[in-house]
Formats: sequence, C-alpha cells, structure tokens
Amino acid sequence: MKKILWGWGLLFLTFTTFGCVTMKNTKRNITASQILGNPDYLAISYGGYRTVSRRVTPTVAQLKEDMKILSAMGVKVIRTYNVHLREVNHILTAIEELNKESPKFEMYVMLGAWIDCKNAWTGFEPNHNEESERNPTEIEHAVELAKKYPEIIKVIAVGNEAMVKWASAYYVQPAVILKWVKHLQALKAKGDLPKNLWITSSDNFASWGGGSPDYHVADLNELIKAVDYISLHTYPMHDTHYNPVFWGVQAGEEGKSKEEQIELAMERAMQYAISQFEAVKKYMQSLGVEKPLHIGETGWASSCNELYGNKGSKATDEYKSGIFFQKMRKWTNENKVSCFYFEAFDEIWKDASNAGGSENNFGLFTLDGKAKWAVWDLVDKGVFKGMMRDGNPIQKTHEGNFQKLLDSVEAPPKK
Repeated sequence: MKKILWGWGLLFLTFTTFGCVTMKNTKRNITASQILGNPDYLAISYGGYRTVSRRVTPTVAQLKEDMKILSAMGVKVIRTYNVHLREVNHILTAIEELNKESPKFEMYVMLGAWIDCKNAWTGFEPNHNEESERNPTEIEHAVELAKKYPEIIKVIAVGNEAMVKWASAYYVQPAVILKWVKHLQALKAKGDLPKNLWITSSDNFASWGGGSPDYHVADLNELIKAVDYISLHTYPMHDTHYNPVFWGVQAGEEGKSKEEQIELAMERAMQYAISQFEAVKKYMQSLGVEKPLHIGETGWASSCNELYGNKGSKATDEYKSGIFFQKMRKWTNENKVSCFYFEAFDEIWKDASNAGGSENNFGLFTLDGKAKWAVWDLVDKGVFKGMMRDGNPIQKTHEGNFQKLLDSVEAPPKK
C-alpha cells in the first residue's frame, strides 16, 4: 500500500510540477500578436524619472514599486523610448526580479530605439536627409536586449515621432526608418531575433499617411508593408489650440451645466482621435495592406500654464484628462486596439525650465505618487493598498474631494 501511495504521489508531483512549468512557460512565451489588442493586457507609456534631469536614473527598487502599481491597475505592457540611457536596463532588471519573486506577475515591454537625423541636438543645422551616426549603436543595443530578454521584450519600435515634420530638431525621412525595420526583420528571418518579436515604428498619425499628402511617399508605403503593425499617435489636446474644430461650447450648448458642456467637448475630442486612427487605416487599405493598427500614444495633460490651460484653450485639468482617459480606454478595449496611454507618472524633466508646462503633467499619477481623478476609482477599490512610491502611499489628489476638484475646472471657451 505504501508503494502504491508513493507511486501516486510521484505521479501527482510530476503532473503538478509539469503543469506549473507549462503554465509558466505559456505565460512567458506569449507573443505580441496575443498581447496587442487584448483588453486583458492593458498598455501604458512609461518613464520613471523623478528629477529635472535624466542623468539621475531611477533605481531598480524604485522601478519595482512603479511596476507593482501599474500591475495593480491591470497594466501588463509598457512602452519605453530609448536604449542609450541606463533606465531601460534597470526596467528590464526590475521586471525580471519581479517575475522571479511572483509567478503571477506579468509585465512586457515595447522597446523603443531612438532614431534621429544628422546633427540633431548638436547646435548645428539638422540634416533631415541623413541619419545620426549613433543610430546603428541604438539599434544594435536594442537587438542585444531583445535577445537577452525574449520573455519580456515583445516589440521593438524603430523611432519615436521620428518622421513627423514638426519634430524639426531631429526628424528623418521614412527611408531611414524603413532601412532599420528591414534590418530587424532580416534578423528575425535568420533566427537572430525571436520570430514572434514584432517590429514597428511609433509615430504621429500624419506620418503614417493619415494627414497631408506630402507624407504619401514611396518609402512610407514600403514601410507600411514592412512593419508587423502600425503604431500611431493622436493628441486632440494639442489641437484644442492649433486646430480647435472640435473644441469649445457649441451653439445650443450654452444653457447646459459645466459638466455637460465638458462631457460634450470631450466626446468630440475622442471622436477627433478616432477620425485620425481611421484616416491611417484608410490610407493603409488604399495600398492594399491589411494589418493591425494600435495607438502608440495618446493622452491629455492635467495642468498647463501656457497654450492649453485656463489662460489658453482651457483644456487641461484633472477632470477633463480623466474623462479622456476613461473614454479612450473604453473605446480601445471595445475595439480590440492596444492603447499605450501617455503616461503613467508625471515626469518633470520633459520641460525642466517650466514646472507648469503641459509636458510635465501627462501622468495618471503625480510625481509623488498621488492618484489623479482618472484613477480615483481604483483607489476606492483598494487595488493600491500597501503600495508606495518613494515612501508615499497611493492616495487621491485634492484629498479625494471631488467638489474641490470640480471648482478648479473651467468649461471650454464658447465658440
């Protein structure tokens, strides 16, 4: 009888052990095609910098705190922006350590490789027809990381807003992005990169053919065919100033409450973003191409002391940014579109000379870890219980007083 029991015990141990390994391997071997467009794998754009300079790299411990906060929100995919700074190595180390500490933890990475033109950021005249001498090093390091962390890195994005012409300090022609996308696809074909690793470029909707015809060039058309999916950016918030066709209190809305006026304006803002998404899709299909489209960036700042604030288009506050976040999450989840919402935490290096600038205030959380109105409901649900950011517990902004928040909000201007 003991031998029989021992035999069954061994069989049970073997089965459960094999089962655990299989489940673990299944989780770690999940591919970009299974992640992107899957509402169970929410995505977000992430940078963990705490100071006005990226010379101060967040520690692995700090990044682990952030990853736990994001994981509690249901986020399982983050987007990074470059590999020439130390932060991305710390991020990958943090995720690797969390994977070992908890089999249930999941976090994957869309790895950004920064691409720019010759003379970018040098003080000399940028040459948009030639690329920077350091682009090959960036790509080489991205390849190294993708080979080292195949269970974590599921996408490589060649460039960030690297083709859009308003990025006048550094943009390149589509031929440069196409060159490096083809290079990475060739490495996949040879087996030098995981075959399920997806390659894209993350750029403004106009750069993908959804805007003016001057972007409709042969190299872009070939690029659309070469990437595994299109990662496009759309920012209605910026066009509350530059192209306010959808913004403001419209005729017939004057008698509505402030909240109703804001709700209608934010609905139009979301529809404006969707129209840019659809414009890229239409251009892609005009080329006879069918492949996934996902949103590499969209977001809405919660504060601004310049063009978009209460002295400008009156677009930026926590209430409006929260409505936009909720609307975009709902639409993208329902339509199986991944949205790398911009961004997780405020980062003050983005506009170091102006603390009140919009670029410093796109986070769903403040620098010290306070949850903005967009995610107050998650605080209420207790998902952040016991979590800290740099020693600060995750609590609501405005002391959780909604009326106090609303009193600081202005309706959009009358058309």
